[in-house]
Amino acid sequence: MTAATAANTQDKEIYMKKTAFIILAALFAAAPAWAHFGMVIPTDSMVMPEDDRALVLTLSFSHPMEMVGMPMEKPVAFTVTVNGKTTDLTPSLAEIRVMGQPAWKASFPVRRPGVYAFAMEPAPYWEPAEDCYIVHLTKTVVAAFGDEDGWDAELGLKTEIVPLTRPFGLYAGNTFQGVVKMDGEPAPYSVVEVEYYNRDKTHAPPNDYMVTQSVRADANGVFTYTAPWAGWWGFAALNEADETIIRDGEQKPVELGAVLWVEFVAGK
Repeated sequence: MTAATAANTQDKEIYMKKTAFIILAALFAAAPAWAHFGMVIPTDSMVMPEDDRALVLTLSFSHPMEMVGMPMEKPVAFTVTVNGKTTDLTPSLAEIRVMGQPAWKASFPVRRPGVYAFAMEPAPYWEPAEDCYIVHLTKTVVAAFGDEDGWDAELGLKTEIVPLTRPFGLYAGNTFQGVVKMDGEPAPYSVVEVEYYNRDKTHAPPNDYMVTQSVRADANGVFTYTAPWAGWWGFAALNEADETIIRDGEQKPVELGAVLWVEFVAGK
């Protein structure tokens, strides 16, 4: 092989490698990014006198529509607030696996009427694809024994979705509204991602655009969504935190999510 032939062959190999890289990069860029959701899912959103009064709450981190889990470290905090009193439930957490990944669960006995607001603060999750950390402050609300006072109470989280629609006792097809807050103030024009917890894999989105619904809050931080079918629906309002986290000597941004899980029930 002459020097000219060898150089030509090498140029072709370099060209093919560059072309393959460009194609892969284009495909990756064109693919819709999967939404992340912190999850706090109780065994029931409404506890009635005839129901099992021992709730089991599952805490995880996932792509809920695709049923693809991500590993979750033990949460920094897990609490329940009822009648203005907050109790730390973090010591009760036990490690389990959800969607094949490390997750957590806690049992909680419901003994009295009330509206129980459960909230989780996770450890920051490093997402290399987005070059940022993710922290989703996640809530769900459970009503017990006919009481519904205080369902719109704020918990004072760094960011949270405060419901404007009662977050339980909802039929599939009902419209839900909430206001996104940061540091206790409305967060105007926040992007709110919405996904269904496809636990039984009964719903297959027709294409990638249908996996995650996306709405934007208005100037007052208020968003609106109508759930098309029964089950648990997650609302994740996303903003960038003021603080950063150092990784490999560099300051990395933090996606701060206010997440609320709401159950919609099929009518009979």
